[in-house]
Amino acid sequence: MKQKELDCRGFACPQPVLKTKELLDQGQVEKITVLLDNAAAQENVSRFLKGQGYQVYVRQDGETWEVTGKSSAPAPDQPLEPGGKKAAAPGERKILVLLATDRLGRGDDLLGEKLLGNFLGTLKEMGPELWSLVLVNAGVKLAVAGSEVLPQLEELAQGGVQLLVCGTCLNHFQLLEKKQLGETTNMLDIVTHLQLADKVISLT
Repeated sequence: MKQKELDCRGFACPQPVLKTKELLDQGQVEKITVLLDNAAAQENVSRFLKGQGYQVYVRQDGETWEVTGKSSAPAPDQPLEPGGKKAAAPGERKILVLLATDRLGRGDDLLGEKLLGNFLGTLKEMGPELWSLVLVNAGVKLAVAGSEVLPQLEELAQGGVQLLVCGTCLNHFQLLEKKQLGETTNMLDIVTHLQLADKVISLT
């Protein structure tokens, strides 16, 4: 069994995920252990390993997280997306919405917040083509405790939409512990999703 260990303590996002990917790209690794020093990195590396078909186990010892991935590759007829979910069937159109704001437009902030709530509540009208909603910068504030649009986001998530929340952004706003919905993600995952999407709608 090929076993690898990687110490990524002290590295900022997305370096832990990139270094993990670099190690896996070198050859077949049946078991990998990654040492990390923050919760966002732990979630990001765990998510990445799951997306690569690994069974993931997490152990925390003080300020160090130990993420272990054991090979469990998906069956050939069940490819996985980066987040570990089953890929869309051939021919299915995938729309990704990139949301980098907590209000829609400029001019009146209260109006902008109301418009954004209406926008999120109407997104479901895209139907099954709506594949992923990515929250970055101020957009991450929508997925934390106290957000007035949590019900709209929850409805989208329950409908099968992937909700990805930037871990670096959560850390910047000191909101990581307040996140209520979605999967903490990293820039590598976001870029991969942009590449896989058939159409990207960006709101900044």
